[in-house]
Amino acid sequence: KTIEAYEILQDMGVPLLIHQPSYSMINRWVEPELLPALKELGVGTICFSPLAQGMLSDKYLHGIPKESRAGTQGTALSSNMITKENLEKIGALNTIAKNRGQSLAQMALAWVLRREEVTSVLIGASSSSQIKENIASLENLSFSEDELKEIDSFAVDGDINLWAASSKHK
Repeated sequence: KTIEAYEILQDMGVPLLIHQPSYSMINRWVEPELLPALKELGVGTICFSPLAQGMLSDKYLHGIPKESRAGTQGTALSSNMITKENLEKIGALNTIAKNRGQSLAQMALAWVLRREEVTSVLIGASSSSQIKENIASLENLSFSEDELKEIDSFAVDGDINLWAASSKHK
């Protein structure tokens, strides 16, 4: 759909400047085709939900807090997405983040921002302390090859793309 939209807009003389897909360490559907296509087209990318609806923060490391998104019915993040398998992977990613001197959220943001195809990330915060923590991710955007390999062993698609149907790009 993205390429089709690009071509339609080109025919109309309207530039496609930015695409806004969901993308995170555990929602990686954009990597095989969309990010390369956007790079080839010269279209910027602002990724939303880089913290996977809060799963890539310390909020869910020890279960589902009652007042959290997953603990409240009628929100985008369902408690059935907080699987034992996802929590184990997130716990391992948290250890990697601590070894980097970052919180899990900071590392998750830095990981998304490390890609040249990513122009920016769209974050949400419920407090000023979350904003400050997220901004601090900019202090360490570099990853060693070993860190990326270790991250890749745990940062696999966690089946949480809530927007899969509307995210098709062909």
